[in-house]
Amino acid sequence: MPFNSHRLKPAPPRPPPPPAPPPGGGAARPVGRALAVLWLGLVSAQAQGFAGLGLEVEGFAAPQRGHALEFPRDHGAHPDYRIEWWYLTATLSDADGQDYGVQLALFRSPYAPEEREGFASPQIWMGHIGLTSRDAHFAAERFARGGVGQAGVSTAPFEAFIDEWRMISTAAPDQDALDHLELRAGTAEFGFELTLQATGPLVLHGDQGFSVKSFDGRASYYYSQPFYQVTGQLDLPDGPVGVTGQGWLDHEWSSQPLSDDQQGWDWVSLSFEDGHRMMGFQLRGHDIFTAGTWVTPEGQATALPPGALRFTPLDHAEVAGREVPVRWRIDWEDGGVSVITEPLNPHAWMDLGISYWEGPLRFSGSHSGRGYLEMTGY
Repeated sequence: MPFNSHRLKPAPPRPPPPPAPPPGGGAARPVGRALAVLWLGLVSAQAQGFAGLGLEVEGFAAPQRGHALEFPRDHGAHPDYRIEWWYLTATLSDADGQDYGVQLALFRSPYAPEEREGFASPQIWMGHIGLTSRDAHFAAERFARGGVGQAGVSTAPFEAFIDEWRMISTAAPDQDALDHLELRAGTAEFGFELTLQATGPLVLHGDQGFSVKSFDGRASYYYSQPFYQVTGQLDLPDGPVGVTGQGWLDHEWSSQPLSDDQQGWDWVSLSFEDGHRMMGFQLRGHDIFTAGTWVTPEGQATALPPGALRFTPLDHAEVAGREVPVRWRIDWEDGGVSVITEPLNPHAWMDLGISYWEGPLRFSGSHSGRGYLEMTGY
């Protein structure tokens, strides 16, 4: 639906945000209703964005500093961990210069640490897709169970899927499995078919993939492929649109990402016009925890230590009955970065079972480029 009447205004002092779970949830499909209820039950037990998991992981594995990630093995699922996602975003334009954003995310979360086969599998899967233009935002979700071929991730060859929503590797045998991907997903209202080709290497965040999320040391394993060139087609209510642009894939897994007082996060992926990339996030609680990664055009990664980044909200929008900070200034003083982000559509609200904001942006200031913003806990 169009959002031509959105209203921006200067950011007021923000009250402490309410506890918020991570992106996900909801029961959009009748066939997935029982799975949706189970997933929501898991999430409600993990209040404040998985903060309730704590350092005691009750049979699930905890990330360890010094553990070496190995590919293609680690492109696949890690059932010993309590939460995992594969997250693809793309900033796209059509032949007329109109901007779009696309998201596909696959989440995995078990209700028990033991891995079993078939209908006894404890794995619950959830898929989200989103498509954003300047005047509209579309979102949809799916639920599935593991062990019966309805959803999952394989490594030989790489494929991540839930029902007919699929991310499939078409890479040559001597390439990394994520170097070439085909992406297909949609509903009766909207969809997309995209081809992604990586022009740079995988990037490990934090300490060789060990990404700290709080001052008390909670962490995840986290890496990205931030160098995709994208071509393909969007299916919109008014008809198909050919697009080109850039893509970014995140893969992250953990059992204890957040601290008890952390209520949500703000995350950006920024692709600079000069070829650099930057990932950054802040986790909001009694104290603000920030971290990030600076990536050269050749793929050399530098971890930004806690506190090196500063996120300052500049404007809020009234979105889904709440005040959401949709325009930001992001500063990395030591790196000479000070940029202001502008959302393509301030109303890019993922109105699903557990709601969050996710949408494309452009940025300017010390540097210019395009990126994606995700915000939870508002």
